[in-house]
Parts: sequence; structure tokens; C-alpha cells
Amino acid sequence: SVPAAGAREVRVRMTRLRRRIAERLKAAQNTAAMLTTFNEIDMTEAIALRERYREAFEKKHGARLGFMSIFVKAAIVALKELPAVNAEIDGDDIVYKNHYDIGVAVG
Repeated sequence: SVPAAGAREVRVRMTRLRRRIAERLKAAQNTAAMLTTFNEIDMTEAIALRERYREAFEKKHGARLGFMSIFVKAAIVALKELPAVNAEIDGDDIVYKNHYDIGVAVG
């Protein structure tokens, strides 16, 4: 199930099997070691995109266009393509969200 068009979120009751899988995955998460992964990527397209929109973005928003904006946009595109990733478990329900709340820490 995915969120219906226009609905902010959709609740779907988990089956017993799905609930058991969720419990086991959460238990594994609670006991597994925290790890960090580093990946190298080709930023050629992101650099070109930033350069193409740099001036227009600064004029419109009064701020520089950074890569974080591009990363957040890419995350939203991915969440739209894979709505199950933008879901949460609430009790016995899976809540599929049709909105994208992404916070970015700045310093």
C-alpha cells in the first residue's frame, strides 16, 4: 500500500507475520554495533546543476545554492519512488506518509 493521492498519510494494520518481522528487526537494531559507511560518488552532474542554477537561486532566495539542497531534493525524489521508506511503525500499524519532513542541522 502507498498513500492515496491527496491523503497526508495512510495507516495499514500489520499482519502478525509483518509485526513479528518488525519486532525481530528492531531487536537486531538494538543489539548491533553502530557503523559508518563511506561511499565515493561521481558529483559531475550535481556540480553542473549547481552551476546552472547558481545565479537565479541567489537572486530569488538571497542565499547561495549549496550541495545540501541538491542532496535533500534527491532524497525527496527517492522517497516518492519508494514510499515504503517514508513510513513508520506506530503500534500495530504501518503509517505511510505522503509528505516529506526533512531536517538538516546547520552550524
